[in-house]
Amino acid sequence: MPAEKMEMKMSCVCLVLGLVLLMTVSSDACPHAICQPHPCCFTFITFKIPDTEILKVVKTHRNCRKEGYVITTPKGIFCKKDLK
Repeated sequence: MPAEKMEMKMSCVCLVLGLVLLMTVSSDACPHAICQPHPCCFTFITFKIPDTEILKVVKTHRNCRKEGYVITTPKGIFCKKDLK
C-alpha cells in the first residue's frame, strides 16, 4: 500500500510541474518589465498643436490598425495622422 501512495504523490507532483511548465511557456508576460504597451490611435484630431505645447511625440506601432502619431501635451494626449 505505501508504494501506491508514493506513486500517486509522484504522479501529482509531475502533473503540477507539467502544468507550471506549460503556463510558463505559453505566458505572454514580459520578463523584467521590459515590455511596454504600444500606443495605438483610433480617432484623430485635425487641429494644429503649437510646437511649444508638445512634450513628446511617438509614432504608433506597426501592429496598430491605423498609422499616426501620439502627441503628449500638458493638456493631454492626442493622436494625429501626420505631423503637419
